[in-house]
Amino acid sequence: MPPPTQRLHLPPFAYALPAPIYFRSAVMPAQAIYPKHRHAWGEFVYAYSGVMEVKLADHHYLAPPQYGIWLPPDVEHVGLNRCEACHCSLYVARELTTALPATTCALTVSPLVRALLDELRQNPPALPRTPAQERLLQVLVDQLAQAPAAGSYLPTSDDPVLAPVLRALMAQPGDNRSLPELASAFFTTERTLLRRFQRELGLSFAEWRQRLRVVSAMPLLQAGHTVESIALDLGYGSASAFIGMFRRLMGLTPDEYRKVGPHTPARGRAAAGKPAV
Repeated sequence: MPPPTQRLHLPPFAYALPAPIYFRSAVMPAQAIYPKHRHAWGEFVYAYSGVMEVKLADHHYLAPPQYGIWLPPDVEHVGLNRCEACHCSLYVARELTTALPATTCALTVSPLVRALLDELRQNPPALPRTPAQERLLQVLVDQLAQAPAAGSYLPTSDDPVLAPVLRALMAQPGDNRSLPELASAFFTTERTLLRRFQRELGLSFAEWRQRLRVVSAMPLLQAGHTVESIALDLGYGSASAFIGMFRRLMGLTPDEYRKVGPHTPARGRAAAGKPAV
């Protein structure tokens, strides 16, 4: 049973899809969770706003709106969102997934894929579908098959040494303790943590923490919080330092992100996510 603060949502299809390619979108309240399940078809999960998370037995995938998460058929997973999120799922029958990745990963969302997803959200194709709607859905699947895999923008790990550190930082993104201070607090060494960050996450400690703060800032920006208050909440001594970090990773300032919304293509380093290994 999920904790009382979480809101349980059952997956929409248990045994069969209503069509070989099927699209659905939904607005999910904060702390919504899809319990552990698997299905015989593939699923592409994308958040129009907010951040969606998908947990597998050995990996935790988290993607902001510049990425979507691809789940091949038969992968057991849990879906959740910590803040309110508008998301969609594109379900793809097994026989149509041969060109898509064979393992779970985050896929970089191109401007064309984003436009197709927006069109489907605004005009969801009801059954029976027109030939034009069928072609649009097939184009989307074809585009996803060509999308660069990015692992997870903010990978996590169940490593017994690293996981407690990651959980503490995710609970308090403004925690400014240095790596030596964290190592001491969690009864390990700086060298061990450095190795675990690179081996388990493919990122340095500093890069991972900056990505965490970007992901944490997104729902706050969308909710209308000031840049100054977000900067302080996330451990920055000034708004300018936070703005500089956000721009370096996202390719635009926090206010620009707020104005154009999460559908703007990522530029710069935010488009270069490394695989979670």
